[in-house]
Amino acid sequence: MRALRFHAARDLRIEDIQAPGEPAAGQVLVRNRFVGICGTDLHEYAYGPIFVPKEPHPFTGAHGPQVLGHEFGGVVEAVGEGVTSVRAGDRVSVQPLIMPRAGDFFADRGLFHLSTDLALAGLSWAWGGMAEYALLNEYNVEKIPEEMSDEEAALVEPSAVAVYACDRGGVTAGSSVLVTGAGPIGVLTLLAARAAGAAQLFVSDINDARLEFASSILPDITPINPGRSNPGDVVRAATEGKVGCDVAIECVGNEHALKGCVDAVRKQGVVVQTGLHPHENPIDWFQVTFKDIDLRGSWAYPTHYWPRVIRLIASGHLPAKQVVTGRIGLDRAVADGFDALLDPGGRHLKILIDLTN
Repeated sequence: MRALRFHAARDLRIEDIQAPGEPAAGQVLVRNRFVGICGTDLHEYAYGPIFVPKEPHPFTGAHGPQVLGHEFGGVVEAVGEGVTSVRAGDRVSVQPLIMPRAGDFFADRGLFHLSTDLALAGLSWAWGGMAEYALLNEYNVEKIPEEMSDEEAALVEPSAVAVYACDRGGVTAGSSVLVTGAGPIGVLTLLAARAAGAAQLFVSDINDARLEFASSILPDITPINPGRSNPGDVVRAATEGKVGCDVAIECVGNEHALKGCVDAVRKQGVVVQTGLHPHENPIDWFQVTFKDIDLRGSWAYPTHYWPRVIRLIASGHLPAKQVVTGRIGLDRAVADGFDALLDPGGRHLKILIDLTN
């Protein structure tokens, strides 16, 4: 089968590799349809290996070269013995987290996404979404309803990141929310916050094109370019009592964005760190204490979120498909996908690879 594999930084290859065999007990073979290019994939391409194991993964044994792609969906081709939740022909969305199901401190408590031996399809598992087929565990696939498209099945994973970030922040009906970063996760977080009932939304980014795109999806948001305006000043001027927003969600992994969140949030507000920082960054801990704020991390998502996020997307309450700006074939994935998304002057937000042709 054809697959896109990571070999080293700036070395992605579209290759013919052996397709997975028949699924073993508890496994599902999926014929992939659409897969999204994630920021994590871009970081692997530009600077990796980061999450791709240099040595065999302690749980899965996977290591490079690695089939990429963890935002994907497809059609069940075959199921192994004991699989009851799906059958051949079912359309599914893939929950890519792979881990021990028992005997792990966090897994035993249902916190599978926090497992010490966590792996991901498309990063540290033999198979991924940027190939014709993927072999997965039954717990990695969730059947999607008729009203959900194949493209939307590939958007459940990044949407789950956004929904969890809003949950970590306690976003609820009437909340005022600042999101820093108008990339795919940032815009999906705005949509998730609105779906949760947030009444006042702010978004900051130094890229005006991305601010314009976010505003085209949610016309009532307040866009802020921190190169021209201080986000905290803008948020305070527009919020009740001029005290700041209830929740600030950092979706960049940037020191200045995190500091902007601490500044913009009100006293006893919540700051959620969703973006991955590449190195240690200082923040004003006096303000964290003085303002009595909560600062919370948000790592991936609980694996049981899949049915909930599918409902949100299929019902139209979280219109995730609006973040898609391009669709390409696998043969053009590097030049028209990865390179296009890394272009500082590019206008793409989320590109999907179409594996149906």
